[in-house]
Parts: sequence; structure tokens; C-alpha cells
Amino acid sequence: MAIDADLKLVTGNANPALAQEIADYIGVPLADCQVGRFSDGEVRIRLGESVRGANVFIIQPTSQPVNEHLMELLILMDAVKRASARTINVVIPYYGYARQDRKARARDPITAKLVANLLQTAGASRVISMDLHAGQIQGFFDIPVDHLIGMPILADYFLDKQIENPVVVSPDMGGVTRARAFAERLGAPLAIIDKRRPDANVAQVMNIIGDIEGKTAILIDDMIDTAGTITAGAAELLKRGARGVYACCIHPVLSGQGVERLQNSAIEEVVVTNTIALPEHKRIDKIKVLSVAELIAEAIIRVHTQRSVSQLFD
Repeated sequence: MAIDADLKLVTGNANPALAQEIADYIGVPLADCQVGRFSDGEVRIRLGESVRGANVFIIQPTSQPVNEHLMELLILMDAVKRASARTINVVIPYYGYARQDRKARARDPITAKLVANLLQTAGASRVISMDLHAGQIQGFFDIPVDHLIGMPILADYFLDKQIENPVVVSPDMGGVTRARAFAERLGAPLAIIDKRRPDANVAQVMNIIGDIEGKTAILIDDMIDTAGTITAGAAELLKRGARGVYACCIHPVLSGQGVERLQNSAIEEVVVTNTIALPEHKRIDKIKVLSVAELIAEAIIRVHTQRSVSQLFD
């Protein structure tokens, strides 16, 4: 698709491979922009071409190391703003700090809102993100937010696998809406794991709601971090009569012992997307990576040409 020169794609160091895929799909080169460091560790930006009057899309998930990538994003925004970009569209496939979206305890910060404030102060005209951990984060912004949904990409993959007698399982009560939509797309029944979380990154399975006996379970979540929830859930599903277990998510955070836990678990396959770049040491055989480049590219094209983004999901 021919796109005019007023569209500029810029990437930081968080996921340049995804940015290149997006650029290839749209048919425009990535802008000449070097993101490096000064000798003291401060971020250094060298923008090698004009962005004056352009719609600039900065592609940068704020994945680990989240603070490094967030600062890169903010400084990239400042660079293109001072270079007279017409609009600054921030494409954040994975929105870091999204889990701190409310005060769970006294004196907790609400960091998801703080990040929204930082992005707006730095000059964002629009945010494009995928599968926010909490939908209400869209309301933290006073600028347009396009919230893309990666679930259909996962569903199409499992439809192609033609798994016999599947059941979709939500790993907690908070993910029921996502799991129900996934189950409807697969034409499968729904089950729910009732768990409690006594501490951060610690989950205990209390009960399983729904019929899983003799079925192949597909666990779906927005992200897999330390993999404690997903592997404990898989073990309990098998213990209670499931024939096999798959797992899938949009964001493969995979921090701490996450990869090791998945490798040692009874889960047959873990299907993720490339919203977060996976280094080689995390690319174990069990993990299947699907690309979200086409979806994000289509959203960028529609924003640039002032067409509906929501129609992508109709």
C-alpha cells in the first residue's frame, strides 16, 4: 500500500525487529534515528532526517528493562516534538507499569496513571497500545487511545490446530471476559480457576469452576510474567482430569524463573506474540511466537489516513 512521505516510523531499542516488520508491511523505511548512550549512561538520540510537518509514530514497548525503555521513549518524543513533527503517535505494544492501576493497599502509587501523565507531558498526540492489563487505563489519558486486541491472532492459531474437545480456561476471575470472548471464537466451553494471591507473584489455586474432565485445556491470559499462575493452574487442571494443557498470552514478560517454570511444566505449548522481544535464551522449544506486526501496521495506516481503527475488529 502506497503511503505518502508525511508518515514517519521511529523505533527505540525495545523491539526494533517488530518495528522493522511494521515498516515492511506499510512500505516505508524506518526513520534514520540512532538511540544510544553517553558515557555516563544517559540516553543519546540522533535523528538523522527531517520530521517537520510529519505524522510520527514512535514504536517502543516499555518492556524490561522498563525504566530504560520508558526514558528512551520520552526522549524520542521530545526530539521529534522539537523537530516540528505535526503529530506524535506513541505505539506501545506492551504498556509497562500497567499492573499498578489502582491503590491495592494504603500508600500505594498508581504508576500506570503516572506513566500516562509523563507521555502526555512529553507531547503525545495519541497512544496505540495492545491488550492493556486493565481497560480503565485508557481513561488515564486525555488524548485518543487506540486499544488493539491480540486475542483473534491467538484464536486463529488454535482454530488451525483443530484441537479435539477443547475447553478455554481463565487463570483467574479478572480474565473471564477475555477468556469468554476467546472461547466463543473457538466454539469451546469456558472454565475458570479460582485462585488467591497472598503476595505479589504468588498464586494459590483454590478451585476450578467448570467441566474440564477429559478435555484439552487452553489457558489464556494477557501476560505471563513469572509463570507461577499459569504453571500452577496447568498442574491443577491435569490433576483434576484434563487430558492436556496449552497456554497462550499476548505479552511474554517472562521475568525471574518464568522460562524455567514453563520448560519444566506439563504445558504442551505456550503461544505468545512479539509485543515484547524475546532474547535467544528465552526462546525455548515450547514457546511459539506469533507476530502482531500486521495488526499494528493496519492501525497506523488507519490513524494516518483518518479511518476507523475499531473496524479492524468488526
